[in-house]
Amino acid sequence: MLTKRIIPCLDIKDGRTVKGVNFLELKDAGNPIELAKKYSENGADELVFLDISATEERRKTLVNLVRNVAETINIPFTVGGGISSISDVEILLKNGADKVSINSSAIRNPQLINDLAKEFGSQCIVVAIDAKQVNEIWKVHLVGGKQATALDLFDWAKEVETRGAGEILFTSMNNDGTKNGFANDALAQLSKTVNIPIIASGGAGTMQHFEDAFTLGNADAALAASVFHYNEIQIPELKKYLKSKNIAIRI
Repeated sequence: MLTKRIIPCLDIKDGRTVKGVNFLELKDAGNPIELAKKYSENGADELVFLDISATEERRKTLVNLVRNVAETINIPFTVGGGISSISDVEILLKNGADKVSINSSAIRNPQLINDLAKEFGSQCIVVAIDAKQVNEIWKVHLVGGKQATALDLFDWAKEVETRGAGEILFTSMNNDGTKNGFANDALAQLSKTVNIPIIASGGAGTMQHFEDAFTLGNADAALAASVFHYNEIQIPELKKYLKSKNIAIRI
Protein backbone atom coordinates (compact mmCIF):
# COMPACT_ATOMS: atom_id res chain seq x y z
CA MET A 1 0.00 0.00 0.00
CA LEU A 2 1.31 3.45 -0.90
CA THR A 3 1.81 5.70 2.11
CA LYS A 4 -0.22 8.89 2.37
CA ARG A 5 1.76 12.12 2.24
CA ILE A 6 1.70 15.28 4.36
CA ILE A 7 2.71 18.35 2.37
CA PRO A 8 3.20 21.86 3.78
CA CYS A 9 2.64 24.62 1.22
CA LEU A 10 4.53 27.90 0.96
CA ASP A 11 2.39 30.49 -0.83
CA ILE A 12 4.89 33.17 -1.84
CA LYS A 13 4.22 36.85 -2.54
CA ASP A 14 6.98 39.48 -2.68
CA GLY A 15 9.46 36.93 -1.38
CA ARG A 16 7.53 36.16 1.80
CA THR A 17 5.22 33.32 2.83
CA VAL A 18 1.60 34.51 2.98
CA LYS A 19 -1.76 32.96 3.84
CA GLY A 20 -5.32 34.08 3.30
CA VAL A 21 -8.92 32.88 3.52
CA ASN A 22 -10.81 31.89 0.34
CA PHE A 23 -7.80 33.24 -1.62
CA LEU A 24 -8.28 36.74 -0.10
CA GLU A 25 -6.93 38.88 2.80
CA LEU A 26 -3.34 37.68 2.57
CA LYS A 27 -1.28 37.94 5.76
CA ASP A 28 2.45 37.45 6.29
CA ALA A 29 3.33 33.97 7.57
CA GLY A 30 7.11 34.09 7.73
CA ASN A 31 10.41 33.55 5.97
CA PRO A 32 10.06 30.80 3.34
CA ILE A 33 13.61 29.47 3.79
CA GLU A 34 13.23 29.14 7.57
CA LEU A 35 9.82 27.48 7.20
CA ALA A 36 11.12 25.08 4.53
CA LYS A 37 14.01 24.03 6.80
CA LYS A 38 11.65 23.44 9.70
CA TYR A 39 9.29 21.29 7.63
CA SER A 40 12.10 19.25 6.10
CA GLU A 41 13.52 18.54 9.57
CA ASN A 42 10.09 17.81 11.11
CA GLY A 43 9.11 14.96 8.79
CA ALA A 44 7.13 16.56 5.97
CA ASP A 45 6.98 14.16 3.02
CA GLU A 46 7.22 16.87 0.37
CA LEU A 47 7.16 20.65 0.09
CA VAL A 48 5.14 22.77 -2.35
CA PHE A 49 6.20 26.33 -3.24
CA LEU A 50 3.63 28.44 -5.11
CA ASP A 51 4.58 31.90 -6.34
CA ILE A 52 0.94 32.98 -6.17
CA SER A 53 1.21 36.37 -7.88
CA ALA A 54 3.57 35.39 -10.74
CA THR A 55 0.76 34.75 -13.24
CA GLU A 56 -1.21 37.86 -12.33
CA GLU A 57 1.94 40.02 -12.46
CA ARG A 58 2.96 38.33 -15.73
CA ARG A 59 6.42 37.37 -14.54
CA LYS A 60 8.44 34.22 -13.97
CA THR A 61 8.83 32.32 -10.70
CA LEU A 62 11.37 33.63 -8.17
CA VAL A 63 14.27 31.41 -9.21
CA ASN A 64 16.81 32.59 -6.61
CA LEU A 65 14.37 31.90 -3.80
CA VAL A 66 13.59 28.47 -5.26
CA ARG A 67 17.31 27.65 -5.30
CA ASN A 68 17.79 28.85 -1.71
CA VAL A 69 14.86 26.73 -0.50
CA ALA A 70 16.06 23.68 -2.44
CA GLU A 71 19.51 23.95 -0.84
CA THR A 72 17.90 23.93 2.60
CA ILE A 73 15.73 20.82 2.32
CA ASN A 74 16.14 17.12 1.55
CA ILE A 75 12.57 16.19 0.59
CA PRO A 76 10.81 16.29 -2.81
CA PHE A 77 10.11 19.87 -3.84
CA THR A 78 7.32 21.07 -6.18
CA VAL A 79 7.37 24.61 -7.56
CA GLY A 80 4.56 26.51 -9.28
CA GLY A 81 3.71 30.02 -10.43
CA GLY A 82 4.22 31.72 -13.78
CA ILE A 83 5.28 28.54 -15.62
CA SER A 84 4.28 28.55 -19.28
CA SER A 85 7.04 26.88 -21.31
CA ILE A 86 9.58 24.05 -21.45
CA SER A 87 12.39 26.54 -20.75
CA ASP A 88 10.62 27.76 -17.57
CA VAL A 89 10.58 24.17 -16.29
CA GLU A 90 14.22 23.56 -17.27
CA ILE A 91 15.32 26.57 -15.21
CA LEU A 92 13.38 25.44 -12.13
CA LEU A 93 14.63 21.85 -12.33
CA LYS A 94 18.21 23.13 -12.67
CA ASN A 95 17.67 25.22 -9.55
CA GLY A 96 16.47 22.39 -7.33
CA ALA A 97 12.80 21.72 -8.07
CA ASP A 98 11.85 18.03 -8.38
CA LYS A 99 8.40 18.67 -9.83
CA VAL A 100 6.56 21.65 -11.28
CA SER A 101 2.96 22.70 -10.83
CA ILE A 102 1.05 24.41 -13.63
CA ASN A 103 -2.42 25.90 -13.38
CA SER A 104 -3.57 28.91 -15.42
CA SER A 105 -1.11 28.19 -18.25
CA ALA A 106 -2.51 24.65 -18.60
CA ILE A 107 -6.06 25.98 -18.96
CA ARG A 108 -5.03 28.59 -21.52
CA ASN A 109 -2.88 26.10 -23.45
CA PRO A 110 -3.77 22.48 -22.61
CA GLN A 111 -1.15 21.23 -25.09
CA LEU A 112 1.47 22.50 -22.59
CA ILE A 113 0.65 19.49 -20.36
CA ASN A 114 1.41 17.09 -23.23
CA ASP A 115 4.62 18.94 -24.12
CA LEU A 116 5.95 19.05 -20.56
CA ALA A 117 5.05 15.41 -19.85
CA LYS A 118 6.81 14.34 -23.04
CA GLU A 119 9.91 16.42 -22.28
CA PHE A 120 10.31 15.75 -18.56
CA GLY A 121 8.08 12.73 -17.77
CA SER A 122 4.63 12.66 -16.18
CA GLN A 123 6.11 12.11 -12.71
CA CYS A 124 7.47 15.66 -12.90
CA ILE A 125 4.22 17.40 -13.87
CA VAL A 126 1.57 18.39 -11.32
CA VAL A 127 -1.53 20.17 -12.58
CA ALA A 128 -3.04 22.41 -9.90
CA ILE A 129 -6.78 22.95 -10.12
CA ASP A 130 -8.49 25.70 -8.14
CA ALA A 131 -12.24 25.14 -8.14
CA LYS A 132 -15.24 26.73 -6.50
CA GLN A 133 -18.63 25.12 -5.96
CA VAL A 134 -21.37 27.34 -7.35
CA ASN A 135 -24.96 26.04 -7.36
CA GLU A 136 -23.77 22.46 -6.77
CA ILE A 137 -21.33 22.61 -9.71
CA TRP A 138 -17.55 22.77 -9.25
CA LYS A 139 -16.15 25.36 -11.66
CA VAL A 140 -12.44 25.75 -12.33
CA HIS A 141 -10.84 29.18 -11.72
CA LEU A 142 -7.54 30.64 -12.86
CA VAL A 143 -5.12 33.49 -12.03
CA GLY A 144 -4.97 32.59 -8.35
CA GLY A 145 -8.73 32.01 -8.21
CA LYS A 146 -9.58 35.47 -9.55
CA GLN A 147 -11.08 34.41 -12.87
CA ALA A 148 -13.91 31.92 -13.36
CA THR A 149 -13.95 29.58 -16.33
CA ALA A 150 -16.66 27.42 -17.87
CA LEU A 151 -14.62 24.28 -17.10
CA ASP A 152 -16.13 21.60 -14.89
CA LEU A 153 -13.68 20.31 -12.25
CA PHE A 154 -14.15 16.62 -13.05
CA ASP A 155 -14.07 17.03 -16.83
CA TRP A 156 -10.88 19.08 -16.59
CA ALA A 157 -9.27 16.59 -14.18
CA LYS A 158 -9.92 13.77 -16.65
CA GLU A 159 -8.46 15.80 -19.49
CA VAL A 160 -5.27 16.69 -17.64
CA GLU A 161 -4.76 13.01 -16.79
CA THR A 162 -5.26 12.06 -20.45
CA ARG A 163 -2.76 14.72 -21.50
CA GLY A 164 -0.03 13.30 -19.24
CA ALA A 165 -0.20 14.97 -15.85
CA GLY A 166 1.31 12.78 -13.14
CA GLU A 167 -0.62 14.28 -10.25
CA ILE A 168 -3.45 16.71 -9.49
CA LEU A 169 -3.33 19.33 -6.74
CA PHE A 170 -6.99 20.17 -6.06
CA THR A 171 -7.74 23.25 -3.99
CA SER A 172 -11.32 23.92 -2.93
CA MET A 173 -11.71 27.70 -2.95
CA ASN A 174 -14.82 27.32 -0.75
CA ASN A 175 -12.75 25.60 1.95
CA ASP A 176 -9.44 27.46 1.58
CA GLY A 177 -8.24 28.95 4.88
CA THR A 178 -11.53 28.22 6.67
CA LYS A 179 -10.09 25.39 8.82
CA ASN A 180 -13.46 23.62 8.52
CA GLY A 181 -12.10 20.54 6.74
CA PHE A 182 -11.32 19.51 3.17
CA ALA A 183 -13.90 19.19 0.37
CA ASN A 184 -14.17 15.43 0.88
CA ASP A 185 -17.16 14.80 -1.38
CA ALA A 186 -15.38 16.44 -4.32
CA LEU A 187 -12.16 14.60 -3.44
CA ALA A 188 -13.97 11.25 -3.40
CA GLN A 189 -15.53 11.97 -6.78
CA LEU A 190 -12.14 13.06 -8.16
CA SER A 191 -10.54 9.82 -7.00
CA LYS A 192 -13.18 7.89 -8.93
CA THR A 193 -12.71 10.08 -12.00
CA VAL A 194 -8.93 9.78 -12.42
CA ASN A 195 -6.26 7.18 -11.76
CA ILE A 196 -3.41 9.53 -10.85
CA PRO A 197 -2.62 10.73 -7.30
CA ILE A 198 -4.69 13.58 -5.88
CA ILE A 199 -3.34 16.11 -3.39
CA ALA A 200 -6.11 17.62 -1.24
CA SER A 201 -5.79 21.32 -0.47
CA GLY A 202 -7.99 23.86 1.29
CA GLY A 203 -9.60 23.63 4.71
CA ALA A 204 -7.22 21.86 7.11
CA GLY A 205 -7.90 22.87 10.70
CA THR A 206 -7.56 19.75 12.84
CA MET A 207 -5.79 16.39 12.72
CA GLN A 208 -9.13 14.72 12.04
CA HIS A 209 -9.51 16.82 8.89
CA PHE A 210 -6.40 15.11 7.51
CA GLU A 211 -7.77 11.71 8.52
CA ASP A 212 -11.07 12.52 6.76
CA ALA A 213 -9.28 13.63 3.57
CA PHE A 214 -7.62 10.21 3.41
CA THR A 215 -10.57 8.05 4.51
CA LEU A 216 -13.63 9.95 3.21
CA GLY A 217 -11.96 11.85 0.35
CA ASN A 218 -9.61 9.02 -0.64
CA ALA A 219 -6.86 11.60 -1.25
CA ASP A 220 -3.28 10.42 -1.75
CA ALA A 221 -1.76 13.44 -0.04
CA ALA A 222 -2.99 16.34 2.07
CA LEU A 223 -1.56 19.81 1.75
CA ALA A 224 -1.90 22.59 4.31
CA ALA A 225 -0.37 25.94 5.11
CA SER A 226 -1.55 28.06 8.05
CA VAL A 227 -1.97 25.20 10.56
CA PHE A 228 1.70 24.40 10.01
CA HIS A 229 3.00 27.97 9.62
CA TYR A 230 1.41 29.10 12.91
CA ASN A 231 2.33 25.89 14.80
CA GLU A 232 -1.30 24.89 15.35
CA ILE A 233 -0.47 21.35 14.20
CA GLN A 234 2.98 19.79 14.46
CA ILE A 235 3.81 17.35 11.67
CA PRO A 236 5.34 14.63 13.94
CA GLU A 237 2.21 14.63 16.15
CA LEU A 238 -0.06 14.62 13.09
CA LYS A 239 1.73 11.58 11.69
CA LYS A 240 1.50 9.72 15.00
CA TYR A 241 -2.23 10.49 15.12
CA LEU A 242 -2.78 9.23 11.56
CA LYS A 243 -0.76 6.09 12.29
CA SER A 244 -2.98 5.44 15.31
CA LYS A 245 -5.98 5.59 12.95
CA ASN A 246 -4.43 2.85 10.77
CA ILE A 247 -3.56 5.22 7.94
CA ALA A 248 -0.38 4.22 6.07
CA ILE A 249 2.03 7.08 6.76
CA ARG A 250 5.81 7.44 6.83
CA ILE A 251 7.11 8.34 10.29
